[in-house]
Amino acid sequence: MANKTPARAPRRAAAAPPAVAKSPDPLFNQSLEKGLAVLRAFDGAHRTMTLAELAERTAMSKGSAQRTVHTLQVLGYVGKHPQTRRFQLLPRTIELGYNYMAANALIQTATPYLAQLANASGETASVTEPVGTEMVYVAQLVTSKFIPVQTPVGMRIPMYCTSSGRAWLSSLPDAQVLALLQASERAQRTPVTLTDVDAIMVRIADCRRVGYATNAEELFLGDMGIGAPILNRKGEALGAVHVSPPTSRWTLEEAQRKLAPMVIECARAISSAVAH
Repeated sequence: MANKTPARAPRRAAAAPPAVAKSPDPLFNQSLEKGLAVLRAFDGAHRTMTLAELAERTAMSKGSAQRTVHTLQVLGYVGKHPQTRRFQLLPRTIELGYNYMAANALIQTATPYLAQLANASGETASVTEPVGTEMVYVAQLVTSKFIPVQTPVGMRIPMYCTSSGRAWLSSLPDAQVLALLQASERAQRTPVTLTDVDAIMVRIADCRRVGYATNAEELFLGDMGIGAPILNRKGEALGAVHVSPPTSRWTLEEAQRKLAPMVIECARAISSAVAH
């Protein structure tokens, strides 16, 4: 979206290596795990880091971090800032995300429908896919109108307090929804964020009934969301589509009345196209 400052950015945990299975896995490559952990350690709050900082954020020894960083330097994914000499990501890392998007049939299929939704609604339209207890932006059509929050492709947002997350959850059985919600941090992002599991389950049930989910300033102040699930031919959710109407232009009631039908229509069109 447009380059605006969010009212409150979601807190992100340090990029420690992902948990591995309790039983030994003879095929699991720990060196690759460490390399990915270093790449994931960089973010908006950690654009450059020293070797000691990288070791701390990835829970590695300094020696292990040094070997991993050196390998990534040789491969062209990590370099040193010319002035500070601190480590930073290099443009080659973009290839990893681009290759996924180029090979993702959902993104290619959804793009023209997103354009139609953005033009019809006048608001930015996005597609997200699930990653654990979060949704990640994989496609987006941005309008020229003011928006209060920057949510670029690649950004991850929690399921429990967002329209796209709730829309995706609405396609799952209650037991699976409960497990995902209970595994979520469910932080109080704003004064109106729903964190109670039962209250969130009510919102998800509402989405099943009306076909769309909402979020009114639960993740960012000044930002709302109207989302609907994208389904495959088996009725399984692949992701969700949503628009982001700001509170400066819309009330939630107006957004539900005018934008929700557009979002539902877009989600159904994408679902139909994907199924074929």
